[in-house]
Amino acid sequence: MTKLTRRQFGLLTGASAAALGFPALLRAQTKPRVVIVGGGAGGATAARYLAKDGKGEIDVTLIDDSDKFTTCFFSNLYLGGYRDFDSITHGYDRLQSDYGVTKLTGMAVSVDRAAKTVEMADGTSVAYDRLILSPGIDLIWDSVPGYSKEAAEIAPHAWQAGPQTQLLKDKLDAITSGQQVVMVAPPNPYRCPPGPYERVSMMAHLFKSKGVDAKIIVLDPKEKFSKQGLFMAGWEKYYPGMVEWIGPDVHGGIKGVDVNAGTVETDLDTFNGDLLNIIPAQKAGEIASAAGLTDDSGFCPIVAESMRSTIDENIFVIGDASIAGAMPKSGFSANSQAKVAVMNIRGDLTGSKVFPAKYSNTCWSLIETDDGVKVGAQYAPQDGKIASTSSFISENGESEAVRKATYEESLGWYKGITTDMFG
Repeated sequence: MTKLTRRQFGLLTGASAAALGFPALLRAQTKPRVVIVGGGAGGATAARYLAKDGKGEIDVTLIDDSDKFTTCFFSNLYLGGYRDFDSITHGYDRLQSDYGVTKLTGMAVSVDRAAKTVEMADGTSVAYDRLILSPGIDLIWDSVPGYSKEAAEIAPHAWQAGPQTQLLKDKLDAITSGQQVVMVAPPNPYRCPPGPYERVSMMAHLFKSKGVDAKIIVLDPKEKFSKQGLFMAGWEKYYPGMVEWIGPDVHGGIKGVDVNAGTVETDLDTFNGDLLNIIPAQKAGEIASAAGLTDDSGFCPIVAESMRSTIDENIFVIGDASIAGAMPKSGFSANSQAKVAVMNIRGDLTGSKVFPAKYSNTCWSLIETDDGVKVGAQYAPQDGKIASTSSFISENGESEAVRKATYEESLGWYKGITTDMFG
């Protein structure tokens, strides 16, 4: 009689059970499936950490409509001439080759929450056990009367990086002395609170470096903005007379734009621009509302301890689409939130330990060469919301050495976060 080893016995009984069609055993042999929609700072980070920390226990699929991702963060430095476009554009190859992530390039258009599937524009249906939505923002075109998706080809917003970023760069490079740029800044809440004002700085730097005597008018619907004192001091120091910021108490409200005429009408006056940069109001990416996960704000409420949707326990919403309490909508925030979501998903699906959530964010901005400033905070769940537990901000009057070190810190962060996202 041949003796069976324990391993041979396990294989034989497993095969026999499968042949007999035991459903419980078949389910046990199937890996749990996590699908991620959106391949930016939140989605790419989540895909990498799920695959890396899951050690093969979880099937990870990342869906994005592009085979490359252009970061909105650091796109202003491209506009200012500090970086080239390739340096802010990244592929998903290493997520696939090094971590085993399945990358699907296509548009995810809806979620069947009852069937737990993501529906693609091509008719494909992708099943999940847990879903992470990181779709970023969509623009509310009519929040600025007269603006539209078509109008953005004349007056770019460049608030979703890629072709729009390149279009704005081309138009900035074409500005000559005596011309004027008019920016309409977005209302709260919006992606990257310091972003419009760093962009103004980079526009001014570009013109100054080329010897172009142009003016930049900022029409803002907000009474104040992130790092306002730092930016205004920097504009006065480096670009005197070039930048004019006009708040709502002066202009009285944005009444409409005519991109063909190059005008922005306000209660105060009609402003003429040889280039209009219109940044409208924002909401969660369309798939989030299609899935029924948004509230009246247009964004997705989440559980502060986990980034789990308050509406569907099998779905997590991270990044710009979420209502993340005191956290701003930024790449750093999305990266931080992804790691908390991944920890909780692994706890759900594999029983791994779940630790108390901690979040962090820093936003760096460049005002002029080697003059960087920053703002940031640490966060934790408190009373059902994500709250700031400590914070910091650059100060006016800092030394050139401190400002240069802050800028160099931002370069290190960019290299680090993109490696964290894409491997």
